[in-house]
Amino acid sequence: MNEADILRQYRKAMFLTAYPHKTAHLASAFSIAEVMYVLYRKGILRYRPQEPDWPDRDRFILSKGHAALAVYVMLRDIGVLSDARLSTFCRPVENALGGELHPLETPGVEAATGSLGHGLGFGVGCAMAQKSDRSEAQVYVLVGNGELGEGVIWESVMAAHKFALDNLTVILDDNKLQKMGLTSDIMRITSWADKWRAFGWTVEEVEDGHDVEALTAALSKKNTSGEPRVIIAHTVKGKGVSLMEHNPDWHFKMPYKKELKTFMEELDISEQELEDAKVVLDDIV
Repeated sequence: MNEADILRQYRKAMFLTAYPHKTAHLASAFSIAEVMYVLYRKGILRYRPQEPDWPDRDRFILSKGHAALAVYVMLRDIGVLSDARLSTFCRPVENALGGELHPLETPGVEAATGSLGHGLGFGVGCAMAQKSDRSEAQVYVLVGNGELGEGVIWESVMAAHKFALDNLTVILDDNKLQKMGLTSDIMRITSWADKWRAFGWTVEEVEDGHDVEALTAALSKKNTSGEPRVIIAHTVKGKGVSLMEHNPDWHFKMPYKKELKTFMEELDISEQELEDAKVVLDDIV
């Protein structure tokens, strides 16, 4: 199976996981599919699936916590979560996976990040702790452009520069949209790169944030600047389903019957797979 098919299957699994309870931030999760794939499947993150709390692991923090679905499905794909556990996503059953991440409920999750803007501060703390321990572990924080309107983000950006956290990499999912519309209209930002450079960060841009090779090259590069770095990935919100792409109406929405046909065609979903997705497995772990 080639990478395009693997990524289509990844998005398909996200949709089928959300379909039974008909709730999820699908567009936000689809936006970061390639970033997640590169981090977890292309040798960027150091982790042990059977030992999620391995002390020397790299830390990954999803600051844009509404895209939790992308993390859950990836954790299933690498063997941290079971199919049964994944099937509980947002269902009214005991021990269900929530719509936002929680580290005490889900192995492989470092931080609770439902309240936007706080993931980077947590990441700064992790990076400082790794420095203090003289650990070679890296910290990666994935942020959304909408949450960059939160003041706490920029306090964290300043702190990371002050403490020269060159073991910290931020990935900005720059899909140009947030809940209510275009980020350029809401906060009038024309260049995130200029903002981050002004705060003393090393900046790299990936013009196509869905290009696996380009993302892999950027994330594989060792940071020798002595400063924290940000990789700005220019992405498409809702990537993979034409109805959702570049459309703010799909920030928190599941398809109606007519729209469902497009999802099924473009994600290669059969009627039987839709029916199978409704089944709640008994062996929840």
